Amino acid sequence: MAQFTIKDLARELGVSPSTVSRALRDHPDISRATKRRVTEAAELHNYHPNQLAQSLQKRRSNVIGVIVPEIRHNFFSTVISGIEEVAYEHGYTIMVCQSNETLAREVINTQALVSNRVAGLLIAISSETVNHDHLAGVLRQGVPLVQFDRVVEELDTGKVVVDDYRAAYGAVIHLAEAGYRRIGHLAGREGIVLNRRRFEGYRDGLRDAGLALEEKFHISGGYREEDGRAGADAYLALDELPDAILAINDPVAVGVFTRFREAGVRIPDDVALVGFSGTPAAALIEPALTTVYQPAFEMGRTAVSLLMKQFDAEDGTFVPETVVLDTELLIRGSSARRVG
Repeated sequence: MAQFTIKDLARELGVSPSTVSRALRDHPDISRATKRRVTEAAELHNYHPNQLAQSLQKRRSNVIGVIVPEIRHNFFSTVISGIEEVAYEHGYTIMVCQSNETLAREVINTQALVSNRVAGLLIAISSETVNHDHLAGVLRQGVPLVQFDRVVEELDTGKVVVDDYRAAYGAVIHLAEAGYRRIGHLAGREGIVLNRRRFEGYRDGLRDAGLALEEKFHISGGYREEDGRAGADAYLALDELPDAILAINDPVAVGVFTRFREAGVRIPDDVALVGFSGTPAAALIEPALTTVYQPAFEMGRTAVSLLMKQFDAEDGTFVPETVVLDTELLIRGSSARRVG
C-alpha cells in the first residue's frame, strides 16, 4: 500500500499542499482551526513527512539562502522581492548575501549558508564564476539548489532564465530597422552563459540584417555603471564611434550615457543606445533608454516556486526543470529612428 502523501492530505481536506505544509510547521498565517484539521487528518492516516521534509525539519531551518551579485542593482533587488513573497506564503524566511561580483565571496557565502542549515539555496552567479565546484558541493550535500538569471549550464538544477539570445537578436534587428549600421556591443565578462548567448544574438542579428560585425566595436567589461563609463572611454579612443551600442545591462548603458554626454556625444543623434533589464532608471534619463525588459519579480517568484517543488517531491521523483520567461523590448528615445 502506497504511503499517504502531503498531496493526499491536501486533496482530502480541500486545501493546497503548501497550506498543509505550513499547518504542520505551525505557521502563524494558518488558522488554529485549519491546523487542528490538518493535524487530526495526519494522525488518522499515520502521515509522516518524506525524508526530504524530515531533513528540513530535523537538520535544517525554515530559512532559504539567496545569493546575488549585487543588492544595489534594481534588477536583483526586485528578484529578491519576488522570492520573499512566495517564501513567506510557504512559511519560510530568506537570508540574502551578495557576492559583490567575486567568486571568492560567493564561495564564502555559499559555505556560510549551508553551514547554517538553510532549507535550500537560490543563486545568480557572479561575473567571476567560471569554476563551480562550490555549487557542485552543495548538490552533493543534498541541499536543494535553484539558479536564476546567471546560471551554470552543467549543473543539474532548476533554472529560471530569459531567452537572452532572442532578446539580444531582437534589439539588434530594431537598431538595424531604425537605420543604424555600425552597431557595437558592450558585453559582460567572457565565460558566463548569459554573456555568450547575448553575444550570439547580437552576432546573428547583425548577420541577418546584412551588417558587419566589427571587432573593434565589441568590447568586454563588467556589469556596473563604472564599467559602462570605461567602455565609453574605449569607444572614444577609437578612430570612429559606432552609431549604436547594445549594452549588457541598464547600469552599463547608463554609464555609457553619462560619459558620452560629458564628451559631447549626443544620444541618439551620434550614437543610439540600448540597455538590458528594464530598470526604472532607464525611463528617467533624457532621452529615455530603450531597454530589454526582464520580469525580475516573476523570476524571483518562479525560482522559489521551483525550490518548493523540490521540497515537496517524493523521494526519487524530483526532476530539475528550466523555466524560460518572456522579455519585451521597450523602445524609447535613445534609439529613435535615424534621419538621413
